Parts: sequence; C-alpha cells; structure tokens
Amino acid sequence: MSTQPINADSDQVVATATVTHKRTSERVTSIRPSRGLLDLGLNQVWDYRHLLLTLARRDVSVMYRQAALGAAWAVIQPIFAVIIFTIVFSIIAKLPTPGNVPYPVFAFAAVLPWNYFAEGVRRASISLVNEEELVKKVYFPRLVLPLNGVLTPLVDFLIGLCVLMVIMALYGVWPSWRLIVVPFLVAYAGLTALMVSMWLGPINVRYRDVKHTLPFLLQIWMYGSPVVYSSTMVPEEWRWAFALNPMVGVIDGFRWAVFEDTALSLNSLGIGMLIVAPLLFGGLVFFRKLERTFPDVI
Repeated sequence: MSTQPINADSDQVVATATVTHKRTSERVTSIRPSRGLLDLGLNQVWDYRHLLLTLARRDVSVMYRQAALGAAWAVIQPIFAVIIFTIVFSIIAKLPTPGNVPYPVFAFAAVLPWNYFAEGVRRASISLVNEEELVKKVYFPRLVLPLNGVLTPLVDFLIGLCVLMVIMALYGVWPSWRLIVVPFLVAYAGLTALMVSMWLGPINVRYRDVKHTLPFLLQIWMYGSPVVYSSTMVPEEWRWAFALNPMVGVIDGFRWAVFEDTALSLNSLGIGMLIVAPLLFGGLVFFRKLERTFPDVI
C-alpha cells in the first residue's frame, strides 16, 4: 500500500523534470563558426528580430530628444536643402526640368530618397562602434546593428513624404497612381545602403578613418546622382556608365512614381540591381567573416 504513492510521486517528478528540461532546451543558443560562403547567419537575424525592433524603437525615441525643434528637423533639413538648390541650380544656373514640374518639387522628390539612403549609410556604417559595449558584452548576430541603422531613417522619410505631398499641392502638382511602387524603391535604397555598410562597417571597427571620410564620400556621391539635375542632361552614350550608380535608378524611379510628366529608364534600375546584388552578397560574406573579431578589435 505504501508503494503506490511513491510511484505516483516518482512519475510526477519525472514528468516535471521532462517539462523543465524541454523548456530549458528551447532557450539554448548554439554558437558555431560559419559553414561556407552561403552560411550568412540570416536565420539568426530572424531569431533576434525582437532585438532589432527594440533597438529601432530606442533610436527613434532618442533621435530628436533634447532638441528644441524636435521632429521638425526631419522637415527643416530637406526644405533648406531644396531652397539652396533652387537658388543655385534653378534661378542662377537655370537647369531645366522635364515636363512642367516646378524645380522645388523636382528637387525635393530627389532629396527625399537621397537623404534616406545617406542617413542609412551613415548610421549603419558606424553602428558597430557606436554600440561598442553591446558588442563586447552580449552575444547576438552583429548584422542586427547595421540593419537597425538602415531602418531608423524610415521615420524621417515618411515625414518628408508627407511634406512632399503638401508642397506638390501648393504648386498644383498632383501625385500619380504610380506611388504604389514607392515601397519597392525605398527597399531598393535601403538594400543599397546596407550593401555599402556591409563593407564600411567592419573596416570602421579597425580603422576609424571611415567615420571622417564618409561625409566627404557621400557628398561626392550626391553630385554624381541626379539630385539637383535631371538624368536627361547626361549624354546618351554615357548613360550606361551613369547608371552604374545604383542611386540613379532609385531617384529616377522615385520621380517617375511621383510625377506624371517624367519617364522611367528600366535600364538604370536594371543595371543598378546588377551592381547591388553581387556587392551586397559579397558584403554579407565579408561582414560574416570578420564578425567573430569585432569584440576583440573594437
């Protein structure tokens, strides 16, 4: 009679131990070296997606903290840039615009995707160094940091897109139905920014010159992109070389999506994608190869 309770208790203990072991095993993270070029660890990034969202919310909340004008800077910066471009390149240099699009609207439609790209490159390229303590003390896929750097500027982009709609209404320019392709173009710009940061981020961990060189490189890149001028000003025989700049396809595509009086060059988009795709893959391999050295070198 006395053995029955003992067996029952034993079964209960075994069952409890089994459940506890099962719950514990679900929290185990296996850390291993990469297995070949195709092992980029993207599945780990998905597993840590909640960390990515947490970092993005943190950066958005502190983006304009203790700034007197707050989120208004997301509007002031592109507007002042467009005012300067209008004075210099439209009033003084008298650069033409395609169709009947007013130059301020024409320029703002290019400044918007360009600012998103440039800010994404800047944030993502220095994200590893900025999160030095996190990289040293906590394990997580380091790719989360540059991804966060590319996602955070989307808030400014959305605010700027609303401002663009207001400016277009003031000038009597109505948006086209082709606005539905804007998310694709934004994703393309984000992947291009991520591609650049995959190469510059690991280099910046070892050589901090990247932080000082990056603003200069982005300024040169901007004038090599059709931000203040139209792509139609480039001679026909050189447009294939001009399209090697991936941002040419993004900016031309964005203007095509917003205005009805602009044409879309599929060659620019196609050539740009052919450039971004292999460089992005190579950057991911490069980043993955050096990822294990970040805590020691940083």
